[in-house]
Amino acid sequence: MRDAAYWIEYLGLQPHPEGGHFKEIYRSSVAVPGAALGRYDGPRNLGTSIYFLLQDDEVSVLHRIRQDELWHFYVGAALVVHVIDSEGNYYPIRMGSDPDASQCLQALVPGGTLFGATVECGEGYSLVGCTCVPGFDFADFEVPSSEDLLEHYPQHRELIDRLTRIQSEHPLSEAKKAQRS
Repeated sequence: MRDAAYWIEYLGLQPHPEGGHFKEIYRSSVAVPGAALGRYDGPRNLGTSIYFLLQDDEVSVLHRIRQDELWHFYVGAALVVHVIDSEGNYYPIRMGSDPDASQCLQALVPGGTLFGATVECGEGYSLVGCTCVPGFDFADFEVPSSEDLLEHYPQHRELIDRLTRIQSEHPLSEAKKAQRS
C-alpha cells in the first residue's frame, strides 16, 4: 500500500486551511447567478471537486459551507466525518471500503451543516474526494471559534476541543480580518 507522502506528491496536494491536504480537480465552467440559487451573494459554478487527504496526526477542523458536499472514499484507512446538524445532534459518518464495519463509499454532508473529520483508528491516512453542488467558494466557508461552538453545542465539548483551533492560529483568520478592513 502506498503511503500519504506518495499521494501528496503524485496528486500535487497542498495544505488545506481546514487541515489535511487537497487539490481542486474540477470546477464547472458554467456559473449560475447567486440570486438564482437563493442564498449566495454572487455567482457560483455548477459544481467543484477536490482530492482530500488526511493523515493520522491531522484533523479537519469543524467548519461549515453553504453547499451540499458529497464525500467519496478512495484509499487508505477509514475516515470519520463528524457531523453536528442544525438541531445540535451529533452523528458520525464512517467512510471506507468495509461495509461490514458500517463504512460507506459515498456520503452526503448537507449544506450549512457543521462538520470535521479524523482518520478513524488514528493510523495511516485517508484519501477521499469531495464534490460540492453548487461549486465551492471560500466566501461560503466558515470556521467558527471554539468559544462560539461551545456556546451553541456545550454537549459536544470533547469533540469541539478535539476538532477546533484557537481562532487566532487559524490560517484564514488573517485573510478574513483583512477582508473586513
